[in-house]
Amino acid sequence: MSKILVIEDEAAIRRVLVKILSEENDAYNVEEAEDGLRGLEAVKNNDYDLVLCDIKMPKMDGVEVLEAAKKIKPEVPFIMISGHGDLDTAVNTMRAGAFDYISKPPDLNRLLTTVRNALDRKELVVENKILKKKVSKNYQMVGESKEISGIKEIIEKVAPTDARVLITGSNGTGKELVAHWVHEKSPRSGGPFIEVNCAAIPSELIESELFGHVKGAFTSAVKDRSGKFEAANKGTIFLDEIGDMSLSAQAKVLRALQESKISRVGSDKDIKVDVRVVAATNKDLKKEIADGKFREDLYHRLAVILIKVPALNDRRDDIPLLIEHFVKKITSEQGTAPKVFSAGAIKLLQSYDWTGNIRELRNVVERLIILGGKEVTESDVKLFASK
Repeated sequence: MSKILVIEDEAAIRRVLVKILSEENDAYNVEEAEDGLRGLEAVKNNDYDLVLCDIKMPKMDGVEVLEAAKKIKPEVPFIMISGHGDLDTAVNTMRAGAFDYISKPPDLNRLLTTVRNALDRKELVVENKILKKKVSKNYQMVGESKEISGIKEIIEKVAPTDARVLITGSNGTGKELVAHWVHEKSPRSGGPFIEVNCAAIPSELIESELFGHVKGAFTSAVKDRSGKFEAANKGTIFLDEIGDMSLSAQAKVLRALQESKISRVGSDKDIKVDVRVVAATNKDLKKEIADGKFREDLYHRLAVILIKVPALNDRRDDIPLLIEHFVKKITSEQGTAPKVFSAGAIKLLQSYDWTGNIRELRNVVERLIILGGKEVTESDVKLFASK
């Protein structure tokens, strides 16, 4: 049932609005407030799906109510009710976050259509928030070790900025996870997060993949195509395994960082891009620079903030938490009952040498869930996860 609040100081108009909405749809639960102060108090203390708010009211006008309400309940849509002389103000309230406005006396069809549209929009916003939470759960940083706590602190400080981040660490340590956290905790979280695995793309195609191309730029370029930098506009591009990028592509990435513009392969036309760059590598880039395989100027552009992700062997205290996390995640995905790992099983897993890091641990946990008993014991670990 949709809960609607009508804030209107003219009793006759308030009654009409309540009557129209109540009779139109049994699923509308309509409440009323006779002035702005009481209306704002109701918004603070209740969860409304929609608010209809008059503009000209004593004690507190509708614009003040809207501005105050948006600070405490930003997701609640407001439809402003305006008299003939309030139309300019009504238009300005749209800039302040109002969904729409209706004029007095309210036209029945216009009112009901606007209400339905506003409620649909609220439902969509809620669904998107739920979906975003589900997406975020896939990228949880699990662990309470000193090393992981330090990374979380750095992310909290750097995420709200546009500073470039270079993430280093061995394969399977969770560098991609760190990149997602930087994006999701940033003001760009509503924009795209575009991943590029530089090691998986042939060197002759990496420039086209990153910057796009125009028709005829090369044999298979049968039409214009935008690249990953354009796709990431207003968001974040994650350049994974950047140490494997060709020197010619590095030069173009450097220009994109310096000038915030790119050009497609085969074109001399500049395209402005607003992109935050987060990069990752499992290589020692300083050694790559010394060997002439990586540009030093690009390194300094990328490494404004350096985050080193530790190997699992260096954060063994986190293994019990990681096992618990993987058990919940894997059994949820498979639709099976969660399993318990015995203290002996966990202790044995903590003693292993995890050369494949977190990725290897997850695979082992999944194997033990499938092959182990109702309680995964030390014997199960020796039998199915022996190293």
